[in-house]
Amino acid sequence: MRRTADIDALQDVLCAALGSREPVCSLGHLAQDTAAFATLDPAVVERPTLVSGGVPYAPTGPVPALPALDELLGRAKALGVPQVLVAQVRRGDDTSGLRRAGFVPVAVDPECVFRVAGDVDEALRTRVGADRLGELRRRRAEAAREVRWERVPLRGLGGRAGVREAFVALHEDTGLYTADALDALARGPLAERTEMLVARRGSTVVQAGLLTRSHNGRGVYCLALATHDDAPGAARDLQEAGLYGVYLDAQRSGLAWVHLGRGDAGRMRGLGADLFVPVDHWLRAPGLAPAEADADAGEATLSAFAAPQVAAVPVPGPARFRRQPRFDVVDLSSNTNPFLGAASHYPELDTAELARTYLSTVARLPGHPGVGALTADHVLFSSGAVDGALLLLSALASPGERVCVTSPTFPLYDHFARVLRLPVVDVPLRGEDLDELDVERILAAEPRVTLLCDPNNPVGTRLDPARVHALVAGGRGLVVIDEAYVEFSEKPSYAGLVARYDNLVVLRTLSKAWGLASARCGVVLARPGVVEALRRVQVPFGFTDASQRAVRDRLTDAARVLYSVRRVRAEREWMAAALADHPAVERVFPSETNFLLVRLHKHERVMDRLRDAGILVADTGRAIPDTCRVSIGERRANHSLLAALTAAL
Repeated sequence: MRRTADIDALQDVLCAALGSREPVCSLGHLAQDTAAFATLDPAVVERPTLVSGGVPYAPTGPVPALPALDELLGRAKALGVPQVLVAQVRRGDDTSGLRRAGFVPVAVDPECVFRVAGDVDEALRTRVGADRLGELRRRRAEAAREVRWERVPLRGLGGRAGVREAFVALHEDTGLYTADALDALARGPLAERTEMLVARRGSTVVQAGLLTRSHNGRGVYCLALATHDDAPGAARDLQEAGLYGVYLDAQRSGLAWVHLGRGDAGRMRGLGADLFVPVDHWLRAPGLAPAEADADAGEATLSAFAAPQVAAVPVPGPARFRRQPRFDVVDLSSNTNPFLGAASHYPELDTAELARTYLSTVARLPGHPGVGALTADHVLFSSGAVDGALLLLSALASPGERVCVTSPTFPLYDHFARVLRLPVVDVPLRGEDLDELDVERILAAEPRVTLLCDPNNPVGTRLDPARVHALVAGGRGLVVIDEAYVEFSEKPSYAGLVARYDNLVVLRTLSKAWGLASARCGVVLARPGVVEALRRVQVPFGFTDASQRAVRDRLTDAARVLYSVRRVRAEREWMAAALADHPAVERVFPSETNFLLVRLHKHERVMDRLRDAGILVADTGRAIPDTCRVSIGERRANHSLLAALTAAL
């Protein structure tokens, strides 16, 4: 809840629960955060504390403005209370005033939000998988045969004493959801937007919770939901069935999100939550060392590799506030048309959860050691891997600094460098298969950035890992490895080494093996300070909500992707053998990609005949004489190519 008035109303509820005029209690009384306070001195946990924030119902509130903070500290002094707790502050908010006032952050469970995003079942299938969705639907159906759900307006509880008493009984273990607290909530300004969700088995209330519409009208807060059932596991099943019903009701009501409160992120992911907002309590207490003044825990220290012109500017515009979610505010800052639906909203800027999904998915793939140690701070999504390369050159090199490429290679590296007025040093690959890296010449050139394509495009081969390691370890500049085709290779990725080397950047894409070329999603894996530099030159809102949904959906279907990769590899080997035996072909280069580099006997004649036959292949003859690059297609397309080659003889 982002309105001070709403948080003030919850303060009144807390006072009613405590039976006092002021929200003063021990930290130990806040049972939900027992684990978070366990690291504190027991005397601090038991000492009387003035509490400011949305306790007990766990929505985060805005950071108190300086006058409000001064007033809070003055109240504590007047009451003789030695400690002050500002509860449930989003980590992305400006907490500099709290730091200066001597408050110390105490990390607690994150806020967890289920974004409805159209059809609930499709959203759940994407986030938790078809099996888990089936389980939730089955639990809802089984519960519905025995349990009847209803919603009771909070203003209408006066004549429903049994419901009121049942709610209190179900929540009695917390000590904060008392009858007086419930009555205070029913008398306050939140009552008009609040309903009690009640489930009955016969005449017995077995589930009771509170649902409050957000002040912007776009979502609902699940302030409390308690369930009791004597059968083993039944309470959990009924809890999940109740939440699934809340999701469906939100969809029918046209709402965009359901706020599940704070909780364990792993458990909430299993319930379909897809937005997790880091939260801290801020405590000022005798004996606690103050936090570092003006430290910004939300941003990485800028990398020393950042170009001076980039180091001198901040992250542009709204991207600065990507860690400050906007789902629960009234947003009048974007100058869009409010009368044309959800498409008028700008894309979600906080992609941390999607980054975690990407990393956890890739870490399970063969050949990706060490990726599991990376965090969302190591990830930047770009508009394809090629956009990532442009961002890197823009952010990390200044005009006049050398860029090294290793021809034959992806031509846009050279193109982008020259557009940015960066001198290009070409150190060609050597060897019969064009896979030998001349490390000594590259190091002697002292480039600011070296761009390697591995697996190589257009050749299809992999570089010697020992030489790549020698280049990364021995150079003072950045080494960027473009792994657009690495999923088709049986040799390992370099992605896991990003955490070890501050001068290593790995580019990935979902356009190739993942089959999402239309979604335009590249991935930059780098040290957080490098990622911070890239954000300073990246255009905000380039990664659309539709693309984010497509990526999330595909990442949860990795088994299908792996199966398709195996099919591509098998077809590649068949096609390589067929081409090698064809009289129009002089040589087929070895490949660890989804394409083959082919040297032709009569290059110009064959290319003309292929065009006449309506078959497009990449003419690589300028980079590698007499060659073309052939993508691996389905068997029918591959037969068409072979037939056209025969006709060209």
